[in-house]
Amino acid sequence: MAHPLAADRPADAPIRAEGLTRQFGTAVAVDALDLSVTTGEIMGLLGPNGAGKTTTIKMLTTLLRATAGSAVVAGADIRTAPGIVRRRIGYVPQLVSADGSLTGRENLELSARLYHVPRAERSTTIGETLAFMGLEDAADRMVRTYSGGMVRRLEIAQAMLHRPAVLFLDEPTVGLDPTARTMVWDRVRGLREQHGTTVLLTTHYMNEADELCDRIGIMLRGRLVEVGRPDDLKRRLAPDASLEDVFADVTGADIETGGTFRDVGRTRRTAKRLG
Repeated sequence: MAHPLAADRPADAPIRAEGLTRQFGTAVAVDALDLSVTTGEIMGLLGPNGAGKTTTIKMLTTLLRATAGSAVVAGADIRTAPGIVRRRIGYVPQLVSADGSLTGRENLELSARLYHVPRAERSTTIGETLAFMGLEDAADRMVRTYSGGMVRRLEIAQAMLHRPAVLFLDEPTVGLDPTARTMVWDRVRGLREQHGTTVLLTTHYMNEADELCDRIGIMLRGRLVEVGRPDDLKRRLAPDASLEDVFADVTGADIETGGTFRDVGRTRRTAKRLG
């Protein structure tokens, strides 16, 4: 199970949303969501496709404007100080964000400039980050030669290069084999243990949520309908319940990785690019 570090942390909230809402025309994608994530906590958002997980992430990272409600991320308001929010967070989207025509080191150098890492510190910071993510030996290879797990670790390295207070991961291990997935989990745990990073991730993998997350929130039709530690949620349902059982009970849905034709295409494109 996930390390219980979050329980020992002060009760502050690097992520705090109140009544966060996003509408697309008359459709409500996220409906008055209240969410609080404490320092050093790894929290996962689960839910069927269309539940509002990615829309929530996009609002919290200031990529999508909220229709109503408010949120403070890393100490800054997403509405009034989006630039400050972006400087203080890291974000790894679903689709591949690393440049395959550059080396791993060159990708990190580009990220260092974008995140305004001081020039005098860039070489040391990049070297430490490569070592932390287990990419030292591949640093000067073209990223297009990387395995899927290496690409994902590089993308997390790019997002954490400036030591963000909060890291957002949207489907961080989609398309990866179990070994590569476990390596990514280990690096995410290391971020929390070594740097106190707060992590909010979305996932369709129940074992990922069970093993990695301190708490999970299950979303349905834009609402956060269940929140708790994985073991507590399972025990509440039945003594021998699995997280898959909890998910099905709460949502009335089977676990899926693609609902519409567009969803399936996106997932398959991502999996192909990741190896």
